[in-house]
Amino acid sequence: MNTASLGPQRIVCLTEETTEWLYLLGQEHRIVGISGYTVRPRRARDEKPKVSAFLNAKIDKILALQPDCVFGFSDLQADIAAQLIRAGVQVTVFNQRSVEEILTMLYQVAAMVGCAEQGLAWIEGTRARLDGIRSAVQALQAAGRRRPRVFFEEWDEPHISAIRWVSELMDIAGGDDVFPELARMPLGKDRIIADGADIVGRNPDIVVGSWCGKKFRPERVAARAGWQDVNAVKHGQLFEIKSADILQPGPAALTDGVAQMHRIVTQWMVQHG
Repeated sequence: MNTASLGPQRIVCLTEETTEWLYLLGQEHRIVGISGYTVRPRRARDEKPKVSAFLNAKIDKILALQPDCVFGFSDLQADIAAQLIRAGVQVTVFNQRSVEEILTMLYQVAAMVGCAEQGLAWIEGTRARLDGIRSAVQALQAAGRRRPRVFFEEWDEPHISAIRWVSELMDIAGGDDVFPELARMPLGKDRIIADGADIVGRNPDIVVGSWCGKKFRPERVAARAGWQDVNAVKHGQLFEIKSADILQPGPAALTDGVAQMHRIVTQWMVQHG
């Protein structure tokens, strides 16, 4: 059976992860509109019309593209989805929050565009790479190296800690999330740390910032009141991972995001652990 004719042919992607995934699958010809925040792959910005931000979208522009499916992410895009559904558009909104849920979403999208086998092969390869990272961390621990305590800051004012998939990737990469109890909270407002002293009290060895597209400023972190005695500040362990690489719940986080986290953590384990 020719699977090329199956599934949606004119797709609008309201967030970056489905755009990147369709490109990786060689199905970019199906995409007719993307999010204005898309930076992966870079060529998508030049090739596809930008029709949405994150919390809002140009509904008229989307409808003019005559999509037969729109992919969205989470309850935060529920209002956009509702408007499109009322206009008669098929909408699929994913709500992946963990590594396993990301992999499940990727398989579902691949199956929808007739690329189930290709998608599964990528997923199995990704699982193998993640297992390889785990093994490398275990080898360092077996050699007597300690895992660092890591504070991942998703936003700076107020402080917001790591979402679940980031916390899980941190664990795979060899770091221990200093706020593991907050990671399962799906909404940013439920991961707010109102008192910076709570972060200081947990004394992270590493601080990783990914300020939702805003440039991370390590000098500002180091200058925070009471932070001078935090291990991460004392030893200059303040790093940025770009939001597009780690806060995108799709291919980026499972490849470049976790790889960057692993390099940061491994360097600390070798030098300080």
